[in-house]
Amino acid sequence: MSNRLEPEPIPRRDFLGMASMWSAGIAVLGSAIGMARLAKPSVLPEASKRFRVGKVSEFKPGIVKVIAEQNVRVVCSSQGVAAMSLICTHLGCVVDKTEAGFKCPCHGSIFDETGKVLGGPAPRGLLWLSVSLAADGSLVVDKGKEVPEGQFFEIT
Repeated sequence: MSNRLEPEPIPRRDFLGMASMWSAGIAVLGSAIGMARLAKPSVLPEASKRFRVGKVSEFKPGIVKVIAEQNVRVVCSSQGVAAMSLICTHLGCVVDKTEAGFKCPCHGSIFDETGKVLGGPAPRGLLWLSVSLAADGSLVVDKGKEVPEGQFFEIT
């Protein structure tokens, strides 16, 4: 005789039937969540390597502008405008300006004003970057495009 306080035990077949229904429900729910996530990309787009540094009228010979957020140094001379990366070619540290040029604070590489290696473990000089003119008249630096050392973009 059963007691009101003790429920009747669930038969094994009923338990297995309920367990299989719960498993199927969880599988369907997991699949629905997975399908809902397909619409949203799981890879975030990379930031553009091209950025504006200012209008052409802002760059007169002798102007040096450091874009700290991009770690780029833009120089204007009588030859035109050039951009140089301030990232050390050894292990990617940001170089510091010195009286003679640049120095890597992490590993001691030394570069002259044009980015040539004077000493240290850096395998090559600082990278010179492509400079171009946008349609609105501003100068654009492309960190993804390297140019030969000493190449200036002519301003006309």
